[in-house]
Amino acid sequence: MNNKYRNVYCGNVDESYIDKEVKIAGWIANIRDHGGVIFLDIRDEKGVVQIVSNDDTMFDGLTKESSVTVKGIVRKRNEDDYNDHISTGTVEILVESIEVLGKAPNELPFEVITSTNVSEDIRLKYRYLDLRNDKVRNNINLRAKVLKFLRDKMDSMDFTEVQTPIITASSPEGARDFIIPSRKFHGKFYALPQAPQVFKEILMVSGFDKYYQIAPCFRDEDCRSDRTLEFYQLDFEMAFVEEEDVYKVGEEIFYDTFKNFSNKEISPRPFKRISFKDSMLKYGTDKPDLRNPLEIIDISDIFIDSSFKPFRGVCVRGIKVDNIGDKSNSWFNEVVDYANSIGMPGIGYITLMEDGSFKGPIDKFLTDEDRKNLIDKANLKTNSVLFFIADKKEKIAAKNAGMIRTELGKKLNLIDENKFEFCIINDFPMFEYNDEEDKYEFCHNPFSMPQGGIDAYSKTPDDILAYQFDFVCNGNEMASGAVRNHDIESLKKGFSVVGYDESVLETRFSSLYNAFKYGVPPHAGMAPGIDRIIMLLQNEPNLREVQAFPMSVSGNDAMMNCPSELSEQQLREVHIKIR
Repeated sequence: MNNKYRNVYCGNVDESYIDKEVKIAGWIANIRDHGGVIFLDIRDEKGVVQIVSNDDTMFDGLTKESSVTVKGIVRKRNEDDYNDHISTGTVEILVESIEVLGKAPNELPFEVITSTNVSEDIRLKYRYLDLRNDKVRNNINLRAKVLKFLRDKMDSMDFTEVQTPIITASSPEGARDFIIPSRKFHGKFYALPQAPQVFKEILMVSGFDKYYQIAPCFRDEDCRSDRTLEFYQLDFEMAFVEEEDVYKVGEEIFYDTFKNFSNKEISPRPFKRISFKDSMLKYGTDKPDLRNPLEIIDISDIFIDSSFKPFRGVCVRGIKVDNIGDKSNSWFNEVVDYANSIGMPGIGYITLMEDGSFKGPIDKFLTDEDRKNLIDKANLKTNSVLFFIADKKEKIAAKNAGMIRTELGKKLNLIDENKFEFCIINDFPMFEYNDEEDKYEFCHNPFSMPQGGIDAYSKTPDDILAYQFDFVCNGNEMASGAVRNHDIESLKKGFSVVGYDESVLETRFSSLYNAFKYGVPPHAGMAPGIDRIIMLLQNEPNLREVQAFPMSVSGNDAMMNCPSELSEQQLREVHIKIR
């Protein structure tokens, strides 16, 4: 057997191999015929190398994206032919033999090198080709590195990795479960976990001090840019701790991860703490992008008795932007058009002129006292513009103001793309009122501890705050966490507020209900989103770009023909009849 050829990765062929005989294997990335001299680019996991032959018959019938093995001698390129775009750009391989291992068709669904410009449905149908694209594959490679880093980080902080079940019981945790019919237990169902919530709390009861896992989570909800049917989170929990202890661990995880995998500026620790109430007022959202310096103010009190009916006695929010009074009418019309696009009837604005007067469509409805109060409250200066957002419902006014704030930040290029601005949103309400169903619901996690413990229930539900928090970065919710309610009596009270009696705890959460009778410790934790971390690190627009085999935005998988129909026999086995 002739072993004179050295096996080398394509991307590792460099000048140290000149005049040596090598063997490479990979995929044909490109074929170029330069009048009798044929060039091929061969690509593997490590990179691309050029091969060349003067015998054009050697390459007869070759097609792009076929897998091949090549034997040849490495030689230096002419200096004029160097390719600075690849690591092997100063060398090439003079081919002695080429063997096709797997032939690709003449017509490809798309060019691999430009696959990211193709529609997502086509990319996902042929995901095995899409993953050959350097940019796509780099996302998956980075994911592997981030996961290893996170595991090493958790190990260094004395956390114990524990895998919790994928097949479990259905539980009313806020999202819709994926359910699994049972073959053996007629008429009963398993579910895929929305999160390992119950199991990690039981681990704390079991005497584990610090638990973590890279946990898959499943939620049968409509997909969007930051949410898919299946996603992963770094789930962790700690016993005998308080809220601040979890903050410190979370800050270390996020800061060190982003510092290690990005050159962008990262907000220093400790991250800024913002209450839910302040966040909704100043930014119109509970996941604010702090790179945007604009803030929202409440100016409702100025218009309590206003003669301008759209503002009188309703929630009015304002956004002041300095030094834009000289923008064109068309610029302001674009803001009005955006307001209309998000369901607002329009948006009012005024500009403070140099002589102290105002101009703008709202000015004629203002009194002199209104103008003075607005100047004082919004700290208006010459050429400042104040935008008005109003609605009868405070939630809608806040939401619309937040969206206008974001749009103004984009239009004015106020957002620094070279920063990661972290903050912690805390003091979430324990409950929120659902007007449509005329009842209270848990605002966040039903297992969170109310601030004040069981005594908190002496207040009205609207006034009860929870030890619940989110880590936020650049307008993205990166993690959610809480101090858990380890008091069974307090849990009963909380569930009763949303209409569940003790029997719900006993049946739907029987594991926790029973375990909490056996010396449960105070415990707390959180769950950073793996996919969102990588999405931000890679500056990708959605989670699907950092998952190897994601579902499409509509929730189907064209490559696997999923979801698919089952045979009548399969349905009978699990006692299911399609209606």
